[in-house]
Amino acid sequence: MTTLPEIGRTAVIGAGSWGTALAKLLGDKGERVSLWGRDAAHIAQLREERENRKYLPGAHLPPSVEPETDLAIAVRHAQCVVMVVPSHGFREIFARLLNKLETHALVVSAVKGIETATLQTMTQVMADTLRSREFPRPVHLGVLSGPSFAAEVARNQPTAVTVAFVDKEAAAAVQQLFSTPYFRCYSSSDVIGLEVSAAMKNVIAIAAGICDGLGFGLNTRAALITRGLAEITRLGVQLGAHPLTFAGLGGLGDLVLTCTGDLSRNRTVGLKLGQGKTLEQALAEMTMVAEGVKTTKSCYNLAHRHGVEMPILEQTYQVLYEHKDCRLAVQELFQRSLKEELPVQEG
Repeated sequence: MTTLPEIGRTAVIGAGSWGTALAKLLGDKGERVSLWGRDAAHIAQLREERENRKYLPGAHLPPSVEPETDLAIAVRHAQCVVMVVPSHGFREIFARLLNKLETHALVVSAVKGIETATLQTMTQVMADTLRSREFPRPVHLGVLSGPSFAAEVARNQPTAVTVAFVDKEAAAAVQQLFSTPYFRCYSSSDVIGLEVSAAMKNVIAIAAGICDGLGFGLNTRAALITRGLAEITRLGVQLGAHPLTFAGLGGLGDLVLTCTGDLSRNRTVGLKLGQGKTLEQALAEMTMVAEGVKTTKSCYNLAHRHGVEMPILEQTYQVLYEHKDCRLAVQELFQRSLKEELPVQEG
């Protein structure tokens, strides 16, 4: 087992709502944190006012959190690097900071998406980048995920998440780093299971929002969440995940939160679609990224690549990218041929 260096400094890469909430959480513990963002004006405002008025108003940064625009300075001497940038820009940012990583650095993805071009999860993107650059020093790649709206974490509301690394020592180190009296971390070694859950739950949340926008009730939502979980599990198991991961915080927990919570960006997009707005109109009204829109296309292609049946994903894709009528999509889901409620491995 590798002896990991003590975590004396953490870099949070991405100054949106979730990145800010995680930086604040660590800073409130007294941890030394760099919070990196690419927008110089935004970072200057964070430095001056100690509040992310654009993405997380009301959450004040403690003195130990230092907003930074220089990626090299942000990552310097950081034993833990937390990646919280959108999936479509993840590879570029990680490649830029790669040569600045410490030996045995713990790199944690807190991003819930799949890269469109390669259909890779974020830890796979990082591993691919490390291989292609022939990176000479060992680093540890993991993920943090679970039912955790940034605004509630910033208000110290009790929250539980899961941290997954293949290396159990690395998982334990990050688990310890992030755990507080109100933020409880569980550990896991099922990285792919946690990442598939994190990505796919956003797709199902869009579908849930569509149903809410159409005026359907709680019966519909419960059916959607349950069958959505079955689809997520089928895909995850096919990719090598442990089935029980999907019953945990990063699976069922995050799925329920995102499909029911008013703070869910992806549910909000679906809600607007169900109310008759176009995707372009729905996205134009959003101030933050709804990862599920891009992830729907990635997961759709991933499911087809592996021959996994995912009817809710299929219909959501058609609504988003083929302009299918929302009500017709729901009708077709319910008019499919009848079947047993079989184990996930059997479809």
